[in-house]
Amino acid sequence: MKHRTLIYGLTGLLTSSVLAGLLITNNTQAQSPNSQHNTHHPSTQANPSQRGMMTQVDRHFIEMMVPHHEETVKMADLALTRTKRPEIKKLAETIKKDRSREVQRMRTWYKAWYGTEVPANAMAGMGMMRTQQGMDQGMNQGMMRMSGKHNMMGMEMHLEDLKNASDFDREFIRQMIHHNQMGMMMSQMAGNSATKPEIRNLAQSIIKTQTAEIAQMQQWYQVWYQPTPTQSQQ
Repeated sequence: MKHRTLIYGLTGLLTSSVLAGLLITNNTQAQSPNSQHNTHHPSTQANPSQRGMMTQVDRHFIEMMVPHHEETVKMADLALTRTKRPEIKKLAETIKKDRSREVQRMRTWYKAWYGTEVPANAMAGMGMMRTQQGMDQGMNQGMMRMSGKHNMMGMEMHLEDLKNASDFDREFIRQMIHHNQMGMMMSQMAGNSATKPEIRNLAQSIIKTQTAEIAQMQQWYQVWYQPTPTQSQQ
């Protein structure tokens, strides 16, 4: 249990950088005098600094969501070979197909919009957003390096724990629910602040899809294991 708690803690930490950056932009938008008119087009009446921040949300959302989706695909691949339940196998097939398609779309957008490939070490990019908000640059860079280390460590431990689980299906449901919740948090923030309609539409689609997946997995967990995943971890 302590090992699993550590894994979930690291997973939350690796996501904290993008959540903090997106939250900063959400707060900036909310503080704008005309924020109530900017719900669908947040950059319309923003000042140049705010527009720059909002544009960065589109870029950083892709940089964070691509590796997040790719980890999901790895989890689905494990499920396809390890699960004992046809329900889990069917879900894994759907997850792999949907996430792979979304990754390809995001990579295509990124290349078209920014003229380069999605960086392998996307965590470093979050430093730009925080520096623009007047945070100390040295402290920010240190935090980003630490987050990057936890990113790689968290992903490796996350998958290793799933590989070694005595009850694979149970652990898969637990981890996938938590993983989806992190993706939904990022999508909710990006959906409120992104300037590009493609990103806003994708964020809304992710929220809808992963909400349904979580509900389905929680239902299975109650039938197969009695308590819900969140209750069993308390």
